[in-house]
Amino acid sequence: MEYVILAVVIAVVAIGAIAGLVVSGRRRQQLPPKSQAPVITAPKPTPQEPQVGEEAAPPTEAPRRTVEEVQLPEAAAPAEVEATEAEAVEAAEAAPAIEVPEPTAGRLVRLRSRLSRSQNSLGKGLLSLLSREHLDEDTWEEIEETLLTADVGVAPTQELVERLRTRVKVLGTRTPDELRALLREELVELVGKDSDRAVRSTKHEEGPAVVLVVGVNGVGKTTTTGKLARVLVADGRTVVLGAADTFRAAAADQLQTWGERVGARTVRGPEGGDPASIAFDAVKEGIAEGADTVLIDTAGRLHTKTGLMDELGKVKRVVEKHGPVDEVLLVLDATTGQNGLIQARVFAEVVDITGIVLTKLDGTAKGGIVVAVQRELGVPVKLIGLGEGADDLAPFEPGAFVDALIGD
Repeated sequence: MEYVILAVVIAVVAIGAIAGLVVSGRRRQQLPPKSQAPVITAPKPTPQEPQVGEEAAPPTEAPRRTVEEVQLPEAAAPAEVEATEAEAVEAAEAAPAIEVPEPTAGRLVRLRSRLSRSQNSLGKGLLSLLSREHLDEDTWEEIEETLLTADVGVAPTQELVERLRTRVKVLGTRTPDELRALLREELVELVGKDSDRAVRSTKHEEGPAVVLVVGVNGVGKTTTTGKLARVLVADGRTVVLGAADTFRAAAADQLQTWGERVGARTVRGPEGGDPASIAFDAVKEGIAEGADTVLIDTAGRLHTKTGLMDELGKVKRVVEKHGPVDEVLLVLDATTGQNGLIQARVFAEVVDITGIVLTKLDGTAKGGIVVAVQRELGVPVKLIGLGEGADDLAPFEPGAFVDALIGD
């Protein structure tokens, strides 16, 4: 009996334990979860606009380094040095190369073929007429007409015809060689063989020689100034250019380009500036640099504009504060013929013309303008332009000029 009671007690205890476990499990499922600490999320950084030189990404704080951690910059790598040298070479190549103009001695002889138009109308025309067997009055009138057509001028033409008449009578029979020698001698005399045609460009005690280049628009004045710089450099002169033509657009740029090609510095001012002031500064710079010659390109002026002509006189007076003006070269277009003489008269009244530059002689048959303009102004032709090339400005040599007119 005792064993039965013990088994019952054990069974009751087991059932109670099992029931307690079931109840405890249910309670755990019904209880709310334990509270957790709130998670704080950092706010996203507000995007900022990239600044100059920055990337589009938002700025981040760079790690800080101590003084000991900072390293000094190292020397440039050999590749970087080579790159710098290459850039210097490229810059040198980009600069305009300084040209060495060909010598001026004998330049007119080398360019004699450029006078072919004047040669055919004047030189060969006269030789053909003088070679006729009978020189009657009609022939002499043709000779006179040929000279007038070539712009020799009325008075010089009459003088030449009279001398030719006399010498042909004395000569009697006329061989081609005798006629050529006779005509050459008379033409050289007419052109003038004793005049001083050298451009005064030698430095003196007061400073550099000063040369003013004057003329009307369209005669090639700025180009002539640049070519004259080449002539002087070829003859061993050091040159400073003054760009006093401030009224024509790009005139200063054009002159500076000419100067750079031969290593001559150009003094210039603002467009529309005072020409006299620029001319004054050019001479001042020429003195400071010890240059031999200062070439001043003045504005192309209409000879009918009194105010502009007066301004040209002002330029000359201002320049003379440094010292005397050695040359005033008047540039004339040979193709304008007698109209060029009208310009010459007016310019001579404003400034003392010392020499004449005749341009575009290669494009005209009126080579006799050399004689006419010299007679009109009483000053010699010193330079003639015979083409568009940089070295086509030649010192005038009467003998070589006449030889070119007569031909071989």
